[in-house]
Amino acid sequence: MSNFVVSARKYRPVRFDEVVGQQHVSGTLKNALQTDHLAHAFLFCGPRGVGKTTSARILAKVLNCKDRTEDYEPCNECNSCVSFNNNASLNITELDAASNNSVDHIRALTEQVRFQPQQGEFKVFIIDEVHMLSQAAFNAFLKTLEEPPPYAIFILATTEKHKIIPTILSRCQIFDFKRIQPKDIIVHLQGICEKENITAEEDALHIIAQKADGALRDALSIFDRMVASSSSSITYDAVIENLNVLDYDYFFRAVDYILTEDRGGMMLLFDEVLGKGFDEDLFLNGLSAHVRDLLVCKDPETLKLLEVGERLRERYHQQAAISPPDLLLTILNIANECDLGFRLARNKRLHVEMSLLKMTAVRRAFRNEPTVIAAAGSVPAPAAALEKKSPDPTPSVSVEASNGGELAAPEKPKPELDAPEEPGAAPTPPPAPTTAFATVDLDGMMAEITSQEDTEDAGELPELTEESLRTAWDNFLTKNAGSTLAVNMKKAIPSLKGEEVHVRIGSQRVIASFREDASLINHLRNAFRRPGLILILKEDATLKPKKSEVKRRVTAKDKFLAMREKNPAIDDLRKRFDLRPEE
Repeated sequence: MSNFVVSARKYRPVRFDEVVGQQHVSGTLKNALQTDHLAHAFLFCGPRGVGKTTSARILAKVLNCKDRTEDYEPCNECNSCVSFNNNASLNITELDAASNNSVDHIRALTEQVRFQPQQGEFKVFIIDEVHMLSQAAFNAFLKTLEEPPPYAIFILATTEKHKIIPTILSRCQIFDFKRIQPKDIIVHLQGICEKENITAEEDALHIIAQKADGALRDALSIFDRMVASSSSSITYDAVIENLNVLDYDYFFRAVDYILTEDRGGMMLLFDEVLGKGFDEDLFLNGLSAHVRDLLVCKDPETLKLLEVGERLRERYHQQAAISPPDLLLTILNIANECDLGFRLARNKRLHVEMSLLKMTAVRRAFRNEPTVIAAAGSVPAPAAALEKKSPDPTPSVSVEASNGGELAAPEKPKPELDAPEEPGAAPTPPPAPTTAFATVDLDGMMAEITSQEDTEDAGELPELTEESLRTAWDNFLTKNAGSTLAVNMKKAIPSLKGEEVHVRIGSQRVIASFREDASLINHLRNAFRRPGLILILKEDATLKPKKSEVKRRVTAKDKFLAMREKNPAIDDLRKRFDLRPEE
């Protein structure tokens, strides 16, 4: 039988200064021992694996230690410390409330409180997972917890403080343990690697610390698993393979494809991820976390939030330098909307692919350019033929790392003149066959985003007056006649106040229809070339329809009476067949 001991037990702290990431608790307990202001009941609460039970055991050992150090740490050499380390101390009792949660167990515990300690000054009772006690057990424990003998100390530990009744909480000093930071976990793992003669890459330890989610015990369990799989060396590749974690390289490549608007590369990358057995939402959430880290790199004050190794840190800085913040925020928004609808999607792969394609088209939407896609079954024409055929071609924009991620200024196309062919020159090839194209709206982003430079080059803005507003209003009514919004617009009165269009409406129901449909305000913004134009809706009681104008719903009885007035014989037919339409 192997004598192997897991790292969580082998390297369990035996002194307060060895507890990782809980200096605020250790310092307070030491000061209480030094000033002799020690309470009779403590409650240690916090997430799993952060040192609650460990701190309780160290405190219990210090209380009965016969030769404490100057900084109030246990000596681990006296009879009391040695017997505790060997689980043979009669003055320290540990109770697992998860399996001993009845009234009888608590009564047996209170019976032990009556006996004074045989060695040392205190009798310490550690109750782990105290929130598992039943209501009756809590009530049986109240009196003893409130007025214990002077030699009795109670230390309660729990992961769910909200399940403990208030009468117990009011009798304890509460210490909140916090999640352990990844940097502290990494330092602790590096110390273990030195003691065990294990070589570990820093990036591999970063992955272990992030996967542990603030729990040191979980980190040590993952560490043992990695040591078992790769013997005396822990590499980054081995960790991401064993923990089923996507490599950072996938997310760097995904953002590169977004910056270069490479739809094909993005689709192939996503297919490669799925081919390795990863779920769609895992890639989506990982991409969101990667974009968040790029935003963190944009501000020197938030760099401390970037939890990666030094090798990856430099790579993050390089990609963040060429990624505009607006682009990153838009990608996060698209990813968030995809994540919200992922559970309800029937074709989850297609659902994620649509969002990835939107991400690759974001830069084109920012430039207010239509995304052109060839119709099914057609062959795309060459770029030269498209430029010659289009009266106002849209110049391409390239991504340059030297300009800090800003979009390069597009070059204005030079007019092409029909020059006579030179003698001996090759004849001009016929133009490629034209194909049908469709414009993707990208949820209205291109319609709403207007470039300020295009506005300045277009000359003077159209005059915005009451008369021009009414003309644009009527034009919208003509184009959208029959729609619900157009019907409601006939009952509204628009007016102009500066850059604001005030609309008086007779009811809240009609106001709701204006708010749900943004086509009117988009029409006005485009008509007057003012992207900052806003629509303010106000309820006006004078515009409400009068009761006499409200049409009453025609009932079955009304229809029958109208028919009987035209043809009285219908009433005889009703009586013969015993019909009662008036009911």
